Formats: sequence, structure tokens, C-alpha cells
Amino acid sequence: MKGTVLKSTGSWYDVRIETGTIMRCRIKGKIRLDDIKETNPVAVGDYVEVEEEGVNGVIHELLPRKNHLLRQAVKKSSHSHILAANIDQAMLVVTLKQPRTSLGFIDRFIISAEAYRIPQIIIFNKADLLSEEGKEETEELISLYRPLGIHSISLSALSDNMDEIQKLLNGKITLMAGHSGVGKSTLLNKISPTLDRATGSISDFSQKGTHTTTFAEMFALDETTSIIDTPGVKEWGLVDMTPQEISDYFVEMREVRLGCKFGSKCLHLQEPGCAIHAAVERGSISESRFASYISMVTGEDNRK
Repeated sequence: MKGTVLKSTGSWYDVRIETGTIMRCRIKGKIRLDDIKETNPVAVGDYVEVEEEGVNGVIHELLPRKNHLLRQAVKKSSHSHILAANIDQAMLVVTLKQPRTSLGFIDRFIISAEAYRIPQIIIFNKADLLSEEGKEETEELISLYRPLGIHSISLSALSDNMDEIQKLLNGKITLMAGHSGVGKSTLLNKISPTLDRATGSISDFSQKGTHTTTFAEMFALDETTSIIDTPGVKEWGLVDMTPQEISDYFVEMREVRLGCKFGSKCLHLQEPGCAIHAAVERGSISESRFASYISMVTGEDNRK
């Protein structure tokens, strides 16, 4: 029987089989032995083949993925962790206050999604907490990301209408990610109140959120629309990207880099005749995005 993984708890998986029934399954041992370098060989959104085993089931085959979104595993730097597979778009919920999401974190998320040509959405949440200066910064960031083809929205999940987000979600499978405390669960509850997701608070000491979502899980909002809620992500390390290819995943650099004197060998660091450097000096590539690029290529970013 074919099925779709709806929830992963590490050892057990909830799988919706073709009949619509949800079956609790384990992984057949050999799947873990096929030279897989992910901490979770089967992820939410995966298409799988299952067979009954008593009152539960066994996943005996992982079917081909159209894409997946992954980051470097926290405890095993040589491994990756898959947030979800077979998604139509990736939504990052960020905040400029309580807690603050760094631009480097935002850009690493965007680059990871762009590597698989997964469209991105950025939700700047907690607009109600911002000063006038904070609101101006949000508008500047929206003006930075929207021209790159990234839907960017500023709102307060506590009070604002969700019509614009609903339109973006309709008919698609959307992954939702972000730091703990940015309001993912609050936003999800506003989109679909029947889900009743637990919400947490911000620590006064650290100004960071507490984990309320423990495992990734897919929820159907209607017959054609699903959203995958994921645990709060503290760090976002890039996986399986050479320094030479990172600029290809920066939309605004993709065509410009072809004009570099040393072509594909140019890392856009100190090389003469670099078209990317010239574009930054002209202002057609933002300094903040270029700084994110440099940190990724040199490995100097802190992933937060």
C-alpha cells in the first residue's frame, strides 16, 4: 500500500494510506542501512510503501521525492536533517523582536529552499511589538526580499486577518519553520482554529522562545491544502553545497556571476574582474545579502 508520512516521532510514523486511514508504522531495518546520511531517513511528506504487521504497519520502501528541505544536523555535522519532503513552498516565520531573527538565518533558509527551487514565503510576525524604527526596518526588509520573488508579509498573528496568507496556502503543501517563540503555533491556530496548537512564552532572561512543537507534523486544512508544522530551529547550517555553487542559489547573483573574469571559478571574494563585487558597489545587489553570501562561502557564519 502507498501512503504519505504525516508525523514522525523518531521511532514511529503516522502514515495516511490510500484509503484515507492513518496507520502507525515503524521503519523496516534495511532502509536505515542504505548509505543514508540523514538523521531521519524517512521524513514528513515522504511517499512510502507500507504493509500491515499486526495492528500497526511497516514502512518497507521510500518512494522517490520531488524535493526536500534539509539543514545540517545539530549533533552530527556530517549528517543532515530533513524538515520535510515533497512540498510546494516553504514559509519562514521571523520576528525582529522577542526573539530577533538574524538576516543570516533568513538567507540560509532561503538558499536551502532555492537549492531545490522551492518557492519561499517570509512572514514578519509580531508587528504589534515594533517601534516606528522597527516598522521601518521591516518595510526595508520586505523591499529587499519581494523583488527576489519571495512573498513577504508583515503582520501580527494575534490580531490581523489571515486572508492574504490563506490565498498563498490554498491548494499547496506548505512547510512552516522558524525559531522557537516567533509565533508559528499562534499563526497556525489563527489560520485553522480547530488545530488548537499549544503556544509558548518568551523567556525574560534569554529573550528566546520555548519549544511547543516537538515533532514535525502535516495537517490538512482542506482537501487540497496542507501545512507542515516543524519544531523551532535554533541554527540553520547548509548541507551539500560547494562554495562554487552557493552564488547560484542567490537569485540576484545567478545571472550576474556569468560576467566574472574567472567565470565559474570566481568565488566573489577578492578576485579581480568580479561582476558580483561591481554589482554590490552599484547597489544592484544589497550589502546585507552579499555579507550573508560571504559568511556562507567562508564558513564564518554562526548559523543563528
